[in-house]
Amino acid sequence: DRIEVGTGVDARCQLDQGDAHALILPQDDMSTGVGTWDAIVLAGGRGRRLGGIDKPALLVGGRSLLDTALAACTGARVTIVVGPRRVTVRDVRWTLESPPGSGPLAALAAGVAELGTADASGVVVVLAADLPSVDARVVGRLLAAAQASVDGAVVVDGTGRVQPLLAAYRRPALERALQAVHDPRNRPVRSILDQLRLVDVVDAGAAADIDTPDDLAHWADA
Repeated sequence: DRIEVGTGVDARCQLDQGDAHALILPQDDMSTGVGTWDAIVLAGGRGRRLGGIDKPALLVGGRSLLDTALAACTGARVTIVVGPRRVTVRDVRWTLESPPGSGPLAALAAGVAELGTADASGVVVVLAADLPSVDARVVGRLLAAAQASVDGAVVVDGTGRVQPLLAAYRRPALERALQAVHDPRNRPVRSILDQLRLVDVVDAGAAADIDTPDDLAHWADA
């Protein structure tokens, strides 16, 4: 089940849908109400449609896509990067999925495992490292929407497509969804969506990624 949180809303209001509740916020609202939170940035993959280049290392606007993701989640208590070690703009913790290259769902599971259980926060922001427009504003919107009565919040692009690697998940719900998959290797991240009640946060700009040569050419000219 999902509930849509629109953009450009003039005032706060409460939306009820069954037993799920989502706070509708203006696009620039950065209040979260979730306390501490952690971040997992997925920075693996081989960029097959881009000739196998290292996408997180691509420079857009003078910084790497990985550093753009890290800047978006500077408020996190702990930041885990799942992927090969690289030079980054700030200190992070590193891990890899097992075996390396076994897909984004396996990488997400590895990131959750690396967080451990000591002093675990209740919310985990998940970002892909190929999002040139992601910033603290959209992370703030996700955190604000990830209220305790739902399992999290996920960005939806302008075509209505859900972006599960641009989301904030309540950690217990995320762990249950991963356990339900059993073996996350070589499985799509969308495999967990049916297990989660998520609020849709509509943001076409933040959802734009670099996945094809045309995408790369667009951002190179931006």
